[in-house]
Amino acid sequence: MAARLDDNTADQQLVERAKAGDHRAFDLLVTKYQHKVMSVVSRYLSRPDDVPDVAQEAFIKAYNALDKFRGDSAFYTWLYRIAINTAKNHMVSLSRRPSSDVDIDDPESIDADHLMRDQASPDANIAVEQLEAKIKQALQDLPEELRVAVTLREFEGLSYDDIAEVMGCPVGTVRSRIFRARESIEKAIDGLVD
Repeated sequence: MAARLDDNTADQQLVERAKAGDHRAFDLLVTKYQHKVMSVVSRYLSRPDDVPDVAQEAFIKAYNALDKFRGDSAFYTWLYRIAINTAKNHMVSLSRRPSSDVDIDDPESIDADHLMRDQASPDANIAVEQLEAKIKQALQDLPEELRVAVTLREFEGLSYDDIAEVMGCPVGTVRSRIFRARESIEKAIDGLVD
């Protein structure tokens, strides 16, 4: 908890320096959060080549809106909200529906590698592949607000409070959305898991 407070304090100091015109301070924030922003953006875009451009656009928007950041929430929560909105706007501008929030082939999304090592038989490997496909489809089929909430919680590791900030809704709503998403996924994979 203390590390989190120190992290928030450091971010706030960098934001204040950036507001005062210190470009290096904002560069430090970009360096610190670029991988996380690219990760969250990539969950919305169907073309991986678009990810760096959209992430960069999110940082540009954040920089231009620094004066609006009051410090009521953590900087990264505010930045995530901008990144998600930028990715959504990009998808709308391309007149496309956002792709899956989770790429089953992405080792950060699901660590299926350890499952594959534990299962030696081809039948077990097929079962794992079927389960992964079912989970991926279940996530794709979720309404956007449920998919975003469960993705931010399970794959990005955000707290319920941070998700509420990102999504602009009460914590109770976040809890409900995550519960409904998990329930829907469990129903989809029922019978595939012992």
